[in-house]
Amino acid sequence: MKQLPDPTPVLGLFETHLTVHDLQQSIRFYREVVGLPLALEVPQRRAAFFWIGRDRRSMLGLWEIGSSPLGLHLHLAFEATLGDVLAAPQRLRVQGMTPLSFAEEETSEPSVLAWMPAAAVYFCDPDGHLLEYLALLEEEPRPGVGVVPYSEWTSGAPMRHE
Repeated sequence: MKQLPDPTPVLGLFETHLTVHDLQQSIRFYREVVGLPLALEVPQRRAAFFWIGRDRRSMLGLWEIGSSPLGLHLHLAFEATLGDVLAAPQRLRVQGMTPLSFAEEETSEPSVLAWMPAAAVYFCDPDGHLLEYLALLEEEPRPGVGVVPYSEWTSGAPMRHE
């Protein structure tokens, strides 16, 4: 049997792409609500590209699909600081958005995914794509805990198992 070479090491996600129904509405959303800088708009291709984070190391592409009755909803997570994830529910509300928990229920605090552990707040873009602000936590993972509200994670009380 032939020995396969080691895979090329992956350092992070450089780009991802979403389909959208209204490119201009989505450009406004990703600039004003998410705060991403527009890198390039290509009107003839009905596409736009945004830089994510520092040093042009990550990119989001949006591609308009028109008024197709079939929809495809995707998920995208943005790395953020813990302070920004904790502030995200209030910031989203001020921008007219609904902050969501891991269970996609309205929330006022992050969910903690204990297996990582990470704090996360979710919300939807104009096309129903589920977006996430996520911050890794410094504590040890607790996989048996499941997903709990941030206040429960930090309370020191015994946690439920989901």
